[in-house]
Amino acid sequence: MTQGPTVLMNFRDLPSEEDLRKAIEERCQRMAAEFSEVTRFEFTLSEDGGGFTAHGHVTGKSTDVATQAVGSEPGQAADRLLDKVERQLRRAHDKRIFAQRRDAQRDPPKKNLG
Repeated sequence: MTQGPTVLMNFRDLPSEEDLRKAIEERCQRMAAEFSEVTRFEFTLSEDGGGFTAHGHVTGKSTDVATQAVGSEPGQAADRLLDKVERQLRRAHDKRIFAQRRDAQRDPPKKNLG
């Protein structure tokens, strides 16, 4: 039985919103299903003057992604952050997968003419 990734959320100087927490966890589970190398999601949401800031760090096997986003509402900042994280995970995943394919095509096996 495989266990899903760890999702840690910190609402700095903000009341913890259960609906937002569940939405973030569900989206992280969907990303983890697509990117199996991810083992841990860490997010921090805080108020930043007139808006909200979201910081995220995702780690796993050969994976280390960190980014931040801002929004006028905590949910908007979290959505923007998760969009950025997903794009970065996709880029890293595709680079890893397609680099192996390019290497294999570059040096095709030699035919045995014997």
